[in-house]
Amino acid sequence: MVYATSDGLAGKRLRVGMVGGGRNAFIGAVHRLAMRLDDQIALVAGALSSDPENAAASAAEIGIAPERSYADYHAMAKAEAARPDGIEAVVIVTPNHLHAPIATAFLEAGIDVICDKPLSTTLSDAEALVTLARAKNRRFVVTLNNSGYAMVRQAREMVMAGELGRIVSVHGAYIQDWLTRPIDAEGQKQAEWRTDPARAGQSAVLADIGVHAFNLASYISGREAEAVSADLFTAVPGRRLDDNAHVMVRWTDGARGTILASQTSPGHYNDLSVRIYGDRAGLEWSGGRPEELRFSVYGEETRTLVRGGHGSTAEARRVSRMPAAHPEGYIEAFANFYRDAADIIRAHRSGGVVDAARAAQVPDVIDGARGVKFVAAAVASNAAGGAWTAARFAVDG
Repeated sequence: MVYATSDGLAGKRLRVGMVGGGRNAFIGAVHRLAMRLDDQIALVAGALSSDPENAAASAAEIGIAPERSYADYHAMAKAEAARPDGIEAVVIVTPNHLHAPIATAFLEAGIDVICDKPLSTTLSDAEALVTLARAKNRRFVVTLNNSGYAMVRQAREMVMAGELGRIVSVHGAYIQDWLTRPIDAEGQKQAEWRTDPARAGQSAVLADIGVHAFNLASYISGREAEAVSADLFTAVPGRRLDDNAHVMVRWTDGARGTILASQTSPGHYNDLSVRIYGDRAGLEWSGGRPEELRFSVYGEETRTLVRGGHGSTAEARRVSRMPAAHPEGYIEAFANFYRDAADIIRAHRSGGVVDAARAAQVPDVIDGARGVKFVAAAVASNAAGGAWTAARFAVDG
């Protein structure tokens, strides 16, 4: 597939490059599928691998011109910034420990950033990225992409409209089983780096999937984490980092709740869910049934709200692509994220007005930093025997 065309439309697309995501990588290909769906993004450059041969072969495979394939992200940032047709944003899909240095290089070059989660492996790096993005006046979005589902957007709108009343409890969970066996010790590539402290960071399970549950719970509820009490543990003997996390959360405005993350729970392939309860009603959403929202008003029969149905909110309608009962799923949700991100970055780079409502739907560098702060606080709490630990990311200015 050739992304950069000469039919005139490419000039209207957001020009992006990708770091990481070469052959045999998992998430890079998913990003490329998502960014292709609306034809708003042209992938024109890449440092797809640190191995020059693999980088060149990976670039050729997806239609990147040889002269815009790089084996070093520093060289890519410098060269693309100097080109009149250079990239406007970089997509970072590498192991966690490289997120901060790569983002820093491209921000310094004046290029906007779309970075996979987590934002960084340390809180100090996250704070530095927030400061640098502001200093360089660049847009920086983090692919906490589950916020792109139509019914997740609807749930957020319903909470903001007060349909649940005063929010009492907020719960997020992400449960998988793929690390039930010691496949990391056996050399499985994706498992091996995700359980390596040098590349994954302080926590495996929270950095990999816990931040998704945390962000989604915060995004829908509109609450931030004030403090956490955490119990992290490793179910597989010899594993270098945790694979399970149970975290109690004190949210802002008095709500309480939990974040549960597990990668050793047989029978759960990719089980992401959020439950939010107010003093009037409750909402439940599950990634296994993403087009439905369970809405329960106290004293009334529970209703199942369906994407595209008669009760759809304005935002849910905006991001729906198909009529009700014409299924949409993960790639469409990810594409919603990329479409909104592209609109925001293009408006900002052209000097136009960035739609504040649209921007609020897309997790940014602050949201990414909140996730890093949550992980760091949970790790610190666990080390202190579950002591309540401050978890709110302080934003200056």
